[in-house]
Amino acid sequence: MGNTIIRRRDALISASAALGTSLLGTLPAFAGGADTEKRENFSFLFITDTHLQPELDAQHGCRMCFRQAAGEVADFVLQGGDHVFDAMDVSHERAGKLLDLYEMTEQMLGKKVYHTVGNHDCFGVYASSGCSTGDPEFGKNYFRKAFGETYYAFVHKGVHFIVLDSVTITPDRDYEGRISAEQFAWLRAYLSTVLPGTPLIISTHIPIVTAFYTYADESPSLFKHQALSTVNTREILQLIASHNVLAVFQGHTHVLERVEHGGIPFITGGAVSGNWWHGTHLGTPEGYMVVHVDGNRLSTEYRTYGFRSIDPKNT
Repeated sequence: MGNTIIRRRDALISASAALGTSLLGTLPAFAGGADTEKRENFSFLFITDTHLQPELDAQHGCRMCFRQAAGEVADFVLQGGDHVFDAMDVSHERAGKLLDLYEMTEQMLGKKVYHTVGNHDCFGVYASSGCSTGDPEFGKNYFRKAFGETYYAFVHKGVHFIVLDSVTITPDRDYEGRISAEQFAWLRAYLSTVLPGTPLIISTHIPIVTAFYTYADESPSLFKHQALSTVNTREILQLIASHNVLAVFQGHTHVLERVEHGGIPFITGGAVSGNWWHGTHLGTPEGYMVVHVDGNRLSTEYRTYGFRSIDPKNT
C-alpha cells in the first residue's frame, strides 16, 4: 500500500484550488481519509546526521552506509537532519556543492526518503558566511528548495508520521531548539483530526527529551542559545501526551540514546558521521537505525557499517 502524503504546501495548494479555505480548515478531510488505511507491520530506516562533505573521506563513508542501508528490508527512509556539513557558515557556492553532493549520494539508498530539517541544513545563518538575510536561499529556503516543507505529516500502513522542524533561527543570526508558534498551531490542529488510539511516530532533529546534558562535555553554556534540546519541551509534551505516540526519533547529538517520559520513548538515533567523521562519539559509532513497527509495538536495531576515519578523534 502506498504512502499518503500530507504536506503543508500540497494541502495549501489543494485547499486554495478546490475549497478556497485555509489550510487548517482542510485538515479533517486529509487526516480522516488516512485513518481508514489498513494497518500492517513494517520496517523503516532512521538515518540521521550524515554531515556530507568532500573532506575526511565523508563521501566514501556515506556511500558505504547508504549501500548497506539499500539492502535492508525497509519500506522507506526517515532522514533525521543535518544532511550536509555545513550550510550555516559557508559561501553560496560551497553550500550548493554540498547539497549537490548529498542529493547525488542519496540516490544510492534506492528507497523513498522523508527529510527532517537540521540546523546545518540552513544556509547562511551565521553572519560570517557573508550571506545576506535577503538571499532567496537564506536559512531554511535552502532546505525547502531541495526537499520541500520543513514540517509535514504522512501516513504509512495506518501509522501517522509527523516530521517536525525544531530549528529556529534567532534574530542575532544563530539558532535554538524550538517548535515555532505557527508550527505548534498546525500540530495541534493536525492531532485534533487523528482518531483516538491511532499510532503516531514523530521525527525531530533537535531533541525534545534527552539526557545528553547529564553525561556530555558539551555544556549548554557553550552555546548562545538553547541548542541541544527544544526550549518549549513542556508544551510539546502536554500536546502529545494524550496520543498513542509509539516513539519520537531525534538526531543532533550523535549519540545512541533512549529516554522514556510519560510512556513515550524518545530515541536519539546516533549518526552516520559518528564523531563528525572523526570516529566514535561518546561511545556511539557511525551507523543508522532499523525500526520495526508491529501494531502498537516498536523496536529498533542500530547498525554500524565498517567505516574507519582517516582522522580519528574518538571520545
